[in-house]
Amino acid sequence: MVAAVTLRERRFREPRLAVETRVARLSARHHESPAMNNMPSGYLPRLFAYVLEPLSAFFRNTTSGGLILLAATATAMLLTSLFGEHAVHAFWQQPLSFSLGESMSFGMSLHQWINDGLMVAFFFLIGLELKREILVGELASFRKAILPVMAALGGVLLPAAIYSAVNHGSEYASGWAIPVATDIAFAVGILVLLADRVPRSLLVFLTALAIADDLFAVLIIGAFYSGPIDAQAVAAAGFCLLVLVVLNRGGMRNRIPYLCVGMLLWLAMLKSGIHATLAGVLAAFCIPVRPGMSSEAFEKTLIKLRTELTDEHLDPSPNDPFRNDKIAALCEHVEIAAKNVQTPLQRLEHQLSPWVSFLILPLFAFANAGIDLRAISWSAVFASGATIGIVCALVIGKFAGISLFAWLAVRMKLGRLPEGVTWAQVTGVAWFGGIGFTMSLFISQLAFQDAALVEQSKVGIVLASALSAAIGIVWMLKQGEGDAR
Repeated sequence: MVAAVTLRERRFREPRLAVETRVARLSARHHESPAMNNMPSGYLPRLFAYVLEPLSAFFRNTTSGGLILLAATATAMLLTSLFGEHAVHAFWQQPLSFSLGESMSFGMSLHQWINDGLMVAFFFLIGLELKREILVGELASFRKAILPVMAALGGVLLPAAIYSAVNHGSEYASGWAIPVATDIAFAVGILVLLADRVPRSLLVFLTALAIADDLFAVLIIGAFYSGPIDAQAVAAAGFCLLVLVVLNRGGMRNRIPYLCVGMLLWLAMLKSGIHATLAGVLAAFCIPVRPGMSSEAFEKTLIKLRTELTDEHLDPSPNDPFRNDKIAALCEHVEIAAKNVQTPLQRLEHQLSPWVSFLILPLFAFANAGIDLRAISWSAVFASGATIGIVCALVIGKFAGISLFAWLAVRMKLGRLPEGVTWAQVTGVAWFGGIGFTMSLFISQLAFQDAALVEQSKVGIVLASALSAAIGIVWMLKQGEGDAR
């Protein structure tokens, strides 16, 4: 999901670029200095620039998160095949605990810390995306939201129905929700690679569809995959949520109070029986969306700082040791103003996205996607209702559900196709909807307690995601060739 940050990056880079442009204009005379334009001198600085610049460009690339996620998955499979499933499982089940004195201690396994702890950040990012889209994005109005929401609904109902039909009354039945989700990181990342063949509005549609899809997945996790409810812990979670709302309504913009109360909310949800990662979504909806400074006030601040910066450059005593400190102070004022003109939600989403894309999701895949290819019985896997149900539901169910419900929305005149988008392109996006990977793996851990069933579901998820991606790529390439003719 982090990875699928094309639209998010564009939306947040646009105001950021505007700020940077204004700052550049303010300091134009400063940049005219020959010393500032010189390339790094010396062997070591040039070597660092030669190495770090491509690395920086890689992490700025939209598809890089998906590549790292894929590499983490392949590494997990390789290590599991080399050392065996039991050895890898034993490693991830090692306890990790924290103590505050002798009276208070808290501990979970490494696997739980990743799935129930770090993944909260992933769900927090989903919550931020949902709130932004609902307020100002593609889900902000009925006319704009109905098509991707209807398509996402079809991509939930039909896969769940297919899986349930295949596994009705069997030990695999509890996994019905595994194929309902779409991995936004892989889906949007692949579509970005085909950006020269598809209109940008199609990318917008897929992103909105995947976000709506995540919303349905979150609701399903909360409703069907929670444990026995602890009333006291639920009350504590409700109190923490109330505090977050009060902080929001009171105009608190500092992130520290939200972080502290959010941690308490997570602990309360962990003890309540409601899945702890949902604390991330709830906390995200409490993050303020009001900027601390209006655009008019920001413009006035920039004009004032420009005057002061110009005066500094006209200072007849350039050797004054305090001169650089004065310029640094002015730059700090510009930075503060730039932060205040952005909403806390924007800044948090922009800052959190790389951590989720390049660390949390790959670590999750590393801990959960391992399959012992040597020990696996392929005949048993392909005879498993979990594998068959997941493959059929993700590949066929997602394609049919997204395409059918999108067609119904347009046919009933509830919505219309995005500008420049054809039905062939919508069906291509429907194939990409079958890439369930991250969320599907997450739900499989909740749906099955038996390790063998989890293993079979992993195989089904990987096969279905790879098949859906391959069909979608070929479909879009063929569509591009047809348009070229």
